[in-house]
Amino acid sequence: MKLNEMHNLSPEELYEQVREKKRELMDLRFQASIGQLAQNHRIRETKRTIARLLTVLHAKQRAE
Repeated sequence: MKLNEMHNLSPEELYEQVREKKRELMDLRFQASIGQLAQNHRIRETKRTIARLLTVLHAKQRAE
């Protein structure tokens, strides 16, 4: 998801996206711990996506 797309989402949709990405991160970490994760870069990308979503969410909350 691109940053422009994130800005167009409502706070509720952003919060739902954060929850989904956190679940995905948990699954990726589990796969990495048992040696099934072939694309280790996905963990870093997911963490950065969560940070971007939270940044946009907090900015929208401050604007209200």
